[in-house]
Amino acid sequence: MSHHSSGCADARSAACPCSRCDLLLGLDGVHVEAVERLDGLLVVTVSSPAAPAGCPSCGVLAVGRGRRRRVLHDVPGATRVRLIWRQRVWRCDDPDCMRRTFVEQVPTLVAARGSITMRAVTWAIGQLRREHATIAGLARQLGTSWKTVWRAVEPELVKLAADESRFENVTTLGVDEHIWHHVDSRKRGPKELTGMVDLTRDEHGRTRARLLDLVPGRSGKAYAAWLDERGDAFRNNVKVAALDPFAGYKTAIDDKLEDAVAVLDAFHVVKLGTAAVDEVRRRVQQDTLGHRGRKGDPLYGIQTILRAGAENLTEKQRTRLAAAIEADPAHDEVFVAWQCAQQLRSAYHQKDLAEGRRIAEKVVDTFHTCPIPEIARLGRTLRRWRAAFLAYFTTGRSSNGGTEAVNGIIELHRRLARGYRNRDNYRLRMLLAAGGLTP
Repeated sequence: MSHHSSGCADARSAACPCSRCDLLLGLDGVHVEAVERLDGLLVVTVSSPAAPAGCPSCGVLAVGRGRRRRVLHDVPGATRVRLIWRQRVWRCDDPDCMRRTFVEQVPTLVAARGSITMRAVTWAIGQLRREHATIAGLARQLGTSWKTVWRAVEPELVKLAADESRFENVTTLGVDEHIWHHVDSRKRGPKELTGMVDLTRDEHGRTRARLLDLVPGRSGKAYAAWLDERGDAFRNNVKVAALDPFAGYKTAIDDKLEDAVAVLDAFHVVKLGTAAVDEVRRRVQQDTLGHRGRKGDPLYGIQTILRAGAENLTEKQRTRLAAAIEADPAHDEVFVAWQCAQQLRSAYHQKDLAEGRRIAEKVVDTFHTCPIPEIARLGRTLRRWRAAFLAYFTTGRSSNGGTEAVNGIIELHRRLARGYRNRDNYRLRMLLAAGGLTP
């Protein structure tokens, strides 16, 4: 049954004489001839206005040879939408021309050999970027296949990825690694990827992290090679380089970003302190009871309390902590280690950066002399990273937190897609999802 706006002529045999349907369709270069609902589909027949055409090869005025029907997938609404494009066919009469016939092209409507409208491609990219959609989900909505959707979307993403304007005005750079697959590396290549993230703050001081690139491997060499590719202008513009405590990335920063200040990520520093306390607890547990922690063991009962900030403990938790430490004189070692970790943590919680730096300097200067071996090892680590550790307090609390947030987005989209098999597709999808590509 044909459905048309009130006042329109029968659209089955002629184009609609009013412009209301054209306005509702919103596609440049074509007008509506008919609108029908068939088997749960909204079918819209469109065509381009009559106009002369020259042969693409020789330029001779071509002769019309009628039209052919071409089915296109458009943005779905309450139901799926199909466009029936009555595409014009032309014939070149020049006997010397190798081209005999050709068809009209409307680039604003659809790509030359595509079956998804450009409007639907733009919609699909928006869904992938903002709504955590998957290619398979979009294929279901459009009523087509995964390959058809990706074949339409991929060229647009490749075009966006080739635009290096996203590397402009980057003054703070973060780096981190992640695992992109869990199968045999001989089949799918390196499991690790290194991701570079723009952590530059806006005029209000807010960090709006966005993924800049993903490269194979987890090494200083991979990071350094990427920095080399960016050129002198990019490297000279970077003033702060945030990183986790991985020596390979630090070496690349020292070699390639000579004017940048390396900043050790606060979260990972505190994590090192918490891990040291956990190691002390397990060692003392083993030394005093001869086995790993079990239910009912004093130290086993406070393992989560030892990982919390002192200011967040309730009275009940403080009582449990005190009881567990007093249960055995050997437990004092655990308490001292916990206090050291709390001191390290407190440096980052000071409102005054100068006071935070003073505490951090005291930590660096004293921890390595601690008789508790795990704390002494932590102190030696912080001494090796002294400049990057203290840089947090001179760079306005710069950290790698935005990079971790981007990693969270990447993990979410990888889970939604049930994993990836093609690294190039993975890179494009993650650049789009994590803000690296802006349509």
